[in-house]
Amino acid sequence: MKWIEKGDWDGFFGLGLNNLINFLLIISLSQSVLGFSTELIATRVLPGMAMGLLFGNLFYAWQARSLAKRLGRDDICALPYGINLLPIFFYTFYVMLPAKQIALTNGASAEEANHLAWIAGILACVGSGIIELIGSYFVPLIRRVAPRAALLSALGVVGIFFIAADYAFRAYEFPLIGLPTLFLTLYFYYGSDRVRFGIPGGLIVLSVGILIAWLSHWLGFKSPIGGISESSLDFGLHLPWFFGFEAFLSIGQMASFAAVIIPMGLINVVGSMQALESAAASGDDFPPKSSLAVNGLGTIIAGTLGSPYPTTLYIGHPGWKAIGARAGYSLINGVLMAALCLTGSLGFLSEYVPIEAGMAILIWIGITIGSQAFQAVPRAHAPAVIVGMIPGIGAFCALIVKRVLGTVGFGQEGQPYSSELLANLTDRGNLFAEGVFALEQGWLYASILLCGFMVALIERHFSNAIRWIVASAGLSALGIIHSFKITDGDITTSIAPAWEWTFGYLAAAGILVAVKFAMTCNLEGENS
Repeated sequence: MKWIEKGDWDGFFGLGLNNLINFLLIISLSQSVLGFSTELIATRVLPGMAMGLLFGNLFYAWQARSLAKRLGRDDICALPYGINLLPIFFYTFYVMLPAKQIALTNGASAEEANHLAWIAGILACVGSGIIELIGSYFVPLIRRVAPRAALLSALGVVGIFFIAADYAFRAYEFPLIGLPTLFLTLYFYYGSDRVRFGIPGGLIVLSVGILIAWLSHWLGFKSPIGGISESSLDFGLHLPWFFGFEAFLSIGQMASFAAVIIPMGLINVVGSMQALESAAASGDDFPPKSSLAVNGLGTIIAGTLGSPYPTTLYIGHPGWKAIGARAGYSLINGVLMAALCLTGSLGFLSEYVPIEAGMAILIWIGITIGSQAFQAVPRAHAPAVIVGMIPGIGAFCALIVKRVLGTVGFGQEGQPYSSELLANLTDRGNLFAEGVFALEQGWLYASILLCGFMVALIERHFSNAIRWIVASAGLSALGIIHSFKITDGDITTSIAPAWEWTFGYLAAAGILVAVKFAMTCNLEGENS
């Protein structure tokens, strides 16, 4: 067995590009939103991320190779691992930015406020990792309770909407680059032809995208390339240092951010569990406890070494396996991504390689993930998968609405979000905004609950179906799902009881029970 197969290079271009996009986003937000200095980013944030990535990728490469040897198979694909997109936004806007604003209000200098914001991010990152580590011990129980359709349904909506559709919009924004690379990607990964000389299809896609992007720029056509400028991150070896103690000394000051840290940690546990379920559906059944424990440890390592952003297991395993990725792609990703972080090369690379050049690979991965949600479950469970996608679709619509509102000035000084805005969206725009934003909050959990209810109905387990509804009411009462608040700058998680939805679920459960026993005839028998 070779450590690196041909398909591993294809897998690396998908996984590496995904990580690269997130790295570039982190650099941009750290500078433009948080005001972090290039020194802080280059010497503290990126080195911490490098170590977290290296640790996890090396383990998952070893894990896949060990499983392949034990089973005598040569098609085991390592779990994809990298930087989680969702916490990038949450920890930037709901942990670090508020910490900075509070510090400035209390008279701290800009430098002191930036430092406190960074410490808050570290604490959030480490806290998320601890929650993931603890949650790893309960995953087997959750997998026994939740049907596969409930776990894969949320993955399907992420693949179809948040990945495939979102990047397809971007592809059609730059048709000279996006369309050729999209159709070329679909040809390589869904067609039956093989590339001569063993050249990875992903390398061809990326090369074509870069070439067209630069030709469009030189010829004066629309292009994502804006010209070459001096890299904002200096070249040089930046080794990580341990910063965890400083963060822990600030726990008392950061307790107010638990409302963000705890839900994000739980979301990461659920997302990682879904990634494991996705891998199992593809034939690669990895041990849940060790897989999630290492994921949590990777986040803890990244945080204690200076990164305010957690690592995660990605949900694209079926896509990478389908193109021949095995253990080596994880090894390549860990080593090369760590090298980019430790040397300050990311800023330089971003000047020459636009995201648009290779994002078609991500579109294909999203399509593959969405397909698996239907292919890897019993045919009768397809309606359950669709119902489980509804909360995710609501979350995607909320994302689009916020982007549009932000573009026209809402959320900025002098034009805050408000209840009147939501009412206008409903009355004048025929958009039932409260329903959209209620679905957005805790949508991963809501997806599992709805899909679990449907599976129980389809399998004629009425009592289990009622339990899923009651569980939905309980999570609503705890504020984990459907609870949102309107602030001047955003519409975000509240972590307060969502009583309307709690009572709605309880009413639904009561009416179903009444109808079941008073007005229906059970002609075929029931498994309850």
